[in-house]
Amino acid sequence: MDLKQKKIAFISLGCDKNKVDLEEIMHNLSKFGFSFANSGKAQIVIINTCAFILSARKEAIDNILEMAQLKANGQIEKIIVTGCLPQRYLEELEKFLPEVDKFVQIKDNKNIVQIIADLYDVEVKYNYESNQFIIPPAHYAFLKIADGCNNACAYCTIPRIRGRYISKTIPEVVSRAKQLVSKGARELIVVAQDVTRYGMDQYGEVKLIELLEELVKIKDLKWIRLHYCYPELVSDQLLAYINSQPKICKYLDIPLQHIDDKILKDMNRRCGEEETRQLIKNIKTNYPQILIRSTFIVGFPGESRKQFKKLVEFLEEAKLDNVGFFAYSREEGTKAFYMKGQIPEFIKRKRLKKIQEVQSKIALGNNLSKIGRTEEIVVDRFIPEEGYFECRTAQMSPDVDFCVKLDSSEKVEAGKFYKVVLTGFEDYFFTAKVLDEDKTL
Repeated sequence: MDLKQKKIAFISLGCDKNKVDLEEIMHNLSKFGFSFANSGKAQIVIINTCAFILSARKEAIDNILEMAQLKANGQIEKIIVTGCLPQRYLEELEKFLPEVDKFVQIKDNKNIVQIIADLYDVEVKYNYESNQFIIPPAHYAFLKIADGCNNACAYCTIPRIRGRYISKTIPEVVSRAKQLVSKGARELIVVAQDVTRYGMDQYGEVKLIELLEELVKIKDLKWIRLHYCYPELVSDQLLAYINSQPKICKYLDIPLQHIDDKILKDMNRRCGEEETRQLIKNIKTNYPQILIRSTFIVGFPGESRKQFKKLVEFLEEAKLDNVGFFAYSREEGTKAFYMKGQIPEFIKRKRLKKIQEVQSKIALGNNLSKIGRTEEIVVDRFIPEEGYFECRTAQMSPDVDFCVKLDSSEKVEAGKFYKVVLTGFEDYFFTAKVLDEDKTL
């Protein structure tokens, strides 16, 4: 009982898939009897880390050192570090960060209750449950359908950290989805390193559509969103299915990474320039309702000014709505680490700034053309310091895309759906007015 009085704080870093791992940890800690608090009132802090690129590792170390100072001052008792950082650098971390009480590798997440009990020399019995706490807001949740990756992109550390691609079975995913909906989730964001490859390892063929056919049957589930669809597996069959299903958001996150054939080949990507252009043209021509989000890397080893210019020109032609950019990060253990033609950091920063400016102008034009449209939105949260409600349409994913602002005078509630008309666009926000204040959807 004394152990259960300990309060736990969490620091969540990294991707949505990493967040799901933390939410599974949180479910089991809550089920055992622990309660949660912020770091100022907790005795235990769990830092869930990312190790994908240098900036993510630096962020993780900075957070660890900050918590170590709180521990030295007697404000917290234990520090536990989970996620990809200890998965990749366990021995080094244990040697250089003795302030941390336990580094937990991913395979040991299921033992989290016992790990904490051991730190306090307490004997406990607890059976791990396959379930997921939803970090607020609770009206949307991330549904992880696979872990690991087989794609072996030349710049990526994920296969080394997470291992080979392993799909969950359809019954496992559907069971988890129903659990999340029963906890209040009305939007499920389907995530994996590559959702389009789902089922290949379990069933010998891609089973994404078959999985979606089961998910759309779930009562009270309103939106299903797909993240990280690799371009070579975005088939007409998948596009037609998405287009035909009201519950599936007309939104695809397709990481393209570049457009130049040589760069794509060096990256070990499976989709070249011609296939990429044909895919974008096909979606825009035959499935214009489906919005494309993508990501691109600038400053990959050997990228010439001509190849960078080609990427800029492609973006100006494609006019994608939502795009993220990354400067190439040289990571040990990857094929690209050893490549010749490494680009100086100042050139990478210059190219990153340039391409972001180009895309900002494209996005502004795209967004201004949407003013006057009637859209269905979900209210995510109220921002009290700014005095507005932050909302999203079905073509906006949380935390990465543009948002919709509703004035605080609107009679709306977080987690509810409303019909609005888009009235303007400025910076990263649309403004809107609710069409029927008395009716939620």
